[in-house]
Amino acid sequence: MRTPVFLVFTLTLAAQQRPSAPAPRGLPDGPGKDAVVRVCGSSCHGPQIISGKGYTPQGWTAVTNAMIARGAKATPEETNDIVEYLAKNLPPRSGTAGAGGVGFIGAGPDDAHVVDVEAAGRGKAIYAAECVSCHGPKGRGVSDGVPPAQRGADIVRSLVVLKDRYGATIGDFMKRGHPMQSGKPSASIVGSELQDLSHFLHQKVTDTLRNGPYSQVINVLTGDAKAGEAYFHGAGGCVKCHDAKGDLAGVGSKYDPPTLQQKFLFPRAFGRGVLGPVKPPKPVLLTVTTQDGKTFKGTLVHLDDFNASLRDSSGEYYSWRRTPALKVTKEDPYAGHNALLDQYTDKNMHDIVAYLEKLK
Repeated sequence: MRTPVFLVFTLTLAAQQRPSAPAPRGLPDGPGKDAVVRVCGSSCHGPQIISGKGYTPQGWTAVTNAMIARGAKATPEETNDIVEYLAKNLPPRSGTAGAGGVGFIGAGPDDAHVVDVEAAGRGKAIYAAECVSCHGPKGRGVSDGVPPAQRGADIVRSLVVLKDRYGATIGDFMKRGHPMQSGKPSASIVGSELQDLSHFLHQKVTDTLRNGPYSQVINVLTGDAKAGEAYFHGAGGCVKCHDAKGDLAGVGSKYDPPTLQQKFLFPRAFGRGVLGPVKPPKPVLLTVTTQDGKTFKGTLVHLDDFNASLRDSSGEYYSWRRTPALKVTKEDPYAGHNALLDQYTDKNMHDIVAYLEKLK
């Protein structure tokens, strides 16, 4: 069926009148731009991804060195040119984000707060002097051993911080009055001190993201191997299914400590060990007996209050609607591990890791 002429005209006119999205801004011209385009364009991303950033010369040096460490190819001369160009053309941002007409390209809000590392370092000193006793070293609040009246909020998740841009909303909050460790009025933190504090708080927000330092695996070998062995053979009941000289022989060489902890807490976790790929976890088995006495066995596909399904050893798929006459038995080889999740203490977990790590 042909589209009426008047409709084609209307759609065409609407398309012509629809405002187009602004074209992304590129890097400003200047000495060193060619080096930035050449080096960044040959690594993980195009140079436009940095057009909305802003750092001090020391900050850009750290960023550039990190990129080279990850595989970007640049001579020492090119590195100097890149840092000089970026420091001159993309300095630390202040005031409203996007100042100077340089907008963000890529994910995230166009006015996202860009952390100045040096300013964050100065803000850390302010935070330590005025805020840390209530809000904790990571800004996540404190509770242990602190009276309820002195328990600070998790400011990393605070909308005041998340909506803040270079001290704007934090400053408004401080003007309204907030207790500080020194006893000074919070409204006294203004100007550069306020911006430094803002940079530090936004740095803590960034630290909690997936690639931040708080997401990195920490040392889990803090337990007592002897206590772990006692728990393994005693209260944990691990010897009912495992043998340190049998199925677990050499497990300390097969997995690194973080993986060891992951595997005994969540045995269905699947990944790589020290020696390469790890075998897939054992499947959950299902046995179904129908009203007429027929029995079917296989790997569980789905099970809830209304339906049950399995796939037998030949690959055949079976499914039933659950009724009082249908007998269903599930065999989870990791049921014991799941039950222990409600019983482990932090000490138990670290002690077990220390013990298993010794089984070389």
